[in-house]
Formats: sequence, structure tokens, C-alpha cells
Amino acid sequence: MPFTTLLTHPGSAHKDDLLACCLLLAKNPVAIERREPAPDDLANPETAVVDVGDLHQPELGNFDHHQFPRDTPPTCALSLVLQHYGLYEDAKAFCEWLEPAEWFDCRGPNHTAQWLGVEREVIGKLNSPIDMTLLRRFAASNLHQPGEAIWEMMKLVGEDLVSYLTSTRARIDFVAAHAQIWDCDGLSFLFLPRVETDLDDPSAGIGHFLREKGIEQSVAGTIYPDRRNTGYGISRYNDHPSLDYTQIENEPDVHFAHKSGFVAKTTATDPDRLKLLAARGIKR
Repeated sequence: MPFTTLLTHPGSAHKDDLLACCLLLAKNPVAIERREPAPDDLANPETAVVDVGDLHQPELGNFDHHQFPRDTPPTCALSLVLQHYGLYEDAKAFCEWLEPAEWFDCRGPNHTAQWLGVEREVIGKLNSPIDMTLLRRFAASNLHQPGEAIWEMMKLVGEDLVSYLTSTRARIDFVAAHAQIWDCDGLSFLFLPRVETDLDDPSAGIGHFLREKGIEQSVAGTIYPDRRNTGYGISRYNDHPSLDYTQIENEPDVHFAHKSGFVAKTTATDPDRLKLLAARGIKR
């Protein structure tokens, strides 16, 4: 059931309630009220109550975490809304900022710094004026409606987050369905063939696929369709030290090799030729 109203607490805004509302706006483009919930709000499944109310009842649209026991793993309002839409596991895997945000909201800056293994002052150095402006403008009014700058910006943030998560999952699934692991002169390369698809740049899912499968340490390079022509890109993965593709810059079917050696582009499409070019980038 879609929500007809989003409700969150008044006063200071925090990243978790703002981002939770952003995500909800992407699915439910309705007004946001910033006030304390009444019992009727908490009982109304058409009202999403976010980061306030002391209830976690997703079936009724209640997404608060403050009532959780102190030893609960860091879980904020955004975590609960992501779980509600079935996006949480992918968000944890694809968004490196999510877990620190959970820690900061639930444990505060000192414990978050300890968990990250950094000095306390590093946390403050990561503040962005973008964050500060969005939070301040969100907190400045008790009602935000379609057409207002902050409402529209929050909706864009939510839409981009949902799009990123769903498209990344689609790319991973595409790579899983089509990729091959090649042995090129003793090093492993992931090869992604050119296949017709509506996905934008499916090769962007290669890194996530390798990490999800737990084989990122064993793959030295990748071979993937070049978006700019009908050939392929050949690159080292995670800056593998054994590969330097300036070594193939003079090959007749190689039209580009980055001066740092991390990637080359070829018009070749034959698998045997691609394997040979990949192997010729190995340092001897």
C-alpha cells in the first residue's frame, strides 16, 4: 500500500531521517510533515512514521529504531526503510557510506571513530556543505510539499539511490549470466562478451560481481566491451602489479593504451586474439 503522508520528528534533522524520507519519496511522492506522531498516525498504514514513535512495524509504516536494545547492531531509520523495500542487503554491499552512517546515528562520533580506527577529529573533517545545507533546510520547516526546492531535491536523492541499487543488481546478474574466467598465461581474467541488452554499461557490475563471488583476489584483469566502438577494453583489476598495457600500444589492432598502463582498447573481437593481447600486457 502506498503512503499518503510521510511524518518524521520536528527539531534538528539528521542524515538518517533525511535519507529515509528521500527513499520514501522515491516510492511515495507525497508531503512530509515534521511533528510528533499521534496514536492515529502510528495506527494508520497509509502514514509512514520515520525515526520517531518508538515502534518498528513496517506493516503499519512505522520505522523507528530508538526503542531497540543498546546491544542491537547499529540500525537507523534509513536501515529500516531499506529493509522494507528489500534493498538493505544490496545497499550494505554497494554503498560503503551506509554502515558508517548507521554507526554515527546510533553510536555517535566517538564510537564511530573508534570503529573506523581513526582519530575523532577525522569525523568532523568528512562533513560536507551539501549535507549541512540539506539538513538545515529540511529542519527549517514543519511541512515540505511537492514543488518546493528541498522536497524536489530529496526526491531526486531517493530516486538516484533506488536507481543505483537496482541497476547495480541488474548488472551483477548480467555479468553472472554471461562472464567467463580465462587463463591468460597464468593469470586469471574475467571476460564479458558483447551481448545485446537494455542495461547501460553492464561492465560496471564486474567489480561488484567479483567481490560478491569472493574471487576478487584471484582475478588479475578484465576484458569487456568497449562502449565507444565494437572492440574491447583490456584492463588490470584493482591495479594488479603484474600488468602494464603500454606494452601492447604498438600492436596493430590496439588504438589506445593509457600511459599509466592500466587499460588498453582494441578493435579485436576474436577470443584467441583477446587472450593473446591480455597476456602480452604481463610484465616479464
